[in-house]
Amino acid sequence: MVWQLSSGGRTPRSTPRVRRLGRHESPRRTLPLPRLAAFAERVERTPALDGPVRALSDALVRALPSGTRLDDVLHGVPFGQPAHPALVRLPLGCWTSAVLLDFLPGAHLVPEGGIARWPGVQRFPGAQQASTALLAAGLTAALPSAATGLADWSALHRYQQRVGLVHAVAQGGATTLFGASLLARLIGRHKTGKALSLAGLAAASAGAYLGGHLALRLGAGASHAESIEHLSPLGWHDLCPVNDLPDGRPTRRQLGYLSLLALRQGSEVHVLSDHCAHLGGPLHQGRVVTARDAACISCPWHGSVFRLSDGAVMHGPATARQPSFECQVTDSGWVQVRPRTLGKRA
Repeated sequence: MVWQLSSGGRTPRSTPRVRRLGRHESPRRTLPLPRLAAFAERVERTPALDGPVRALSDALVRALPSGTRLDDVLHGVPFGQPAHPALVRLPLGCWTSAVLLDFLPGAHLVPEGGIARWPGVQRFPGAQQASTALLAAGLTAALPSAATGLADWSALHRYQQRVGLVHAVAQGGATTLFGASLLARLIGRHKTGKALSLAGLAAASAGAYLGGHLALRLGAGASHAESIEHLSPLGWHDLCPVNDLPDGRPTRRQLGYLSLLALRQGSEVHVLSDHCAHLGGPLHQGRVVTARDAACISCPWHGSVFRLSDGAVMHGPATARQPSFECQVTDSGWVQVRPRTLGKRA
């Protein structure tokens, strides 16, 4: 019992009684979504997956050297964003549509007039053929989707690769089940084909959840560069004396809370955001390289190459442009910077 203040003094107020759980009782079940999130987080912290992760990652790096045209296309560099999230919608959409068609009224083979026993039910005589065609289209689209996914996965951090590996296993299992469903339908075992499609959709849904965890919770595919657009209305900002920048060697400089990469080449100064757009690697620790006759910086973590003049992506795995700054040197010898407007090059 607790006491409650009132106008006449303190009066006793009863508190709700808490029922104790019996020996064989368990707490009320919670929703499944937190459990799915907890499972995904456990996968992140499972070092037992590191063996197969390392073996597969090394094989992919050997088979797909960084900086090649094929590597850039698989990462999505020509498109300005990762190719895998867009391509993966094709097989998932086809397979989901196929399962939906399987359960439309009259989608199975029915003799003429047989549907008359079901008044008011519309027949869909072509649904079975359409479902089979959608399965085949989904299996075809799964190949480029898997290729782009593996390319992106090979350039992730280890804890991200653990989740990506389980995601790939789930999607590979789904692809196998849908392939078996297509084969069963082609030999006339339509009920078996439908059951296999349902199992495949369940596996694909589990894999899609892990893919969402990888992209949205762990940031795979998102730009990790610090935003600088809020500085545009403020005009020019003093960065540092130009003589503090060694010639030809990238260095890190702070502009308030922003970390910037600054490189002086003779009388010219280039400044980019220091955190790599791919996964936030420190660009000031990278190498100055030449790509397509332009001076560039290579990220020390995964090898993304950005043009120093405007931050354009020359080679992946990064797909987002690195935020860049216009630079000027004042009469007093100070380097001033302001965010570069879109489409304007030095």
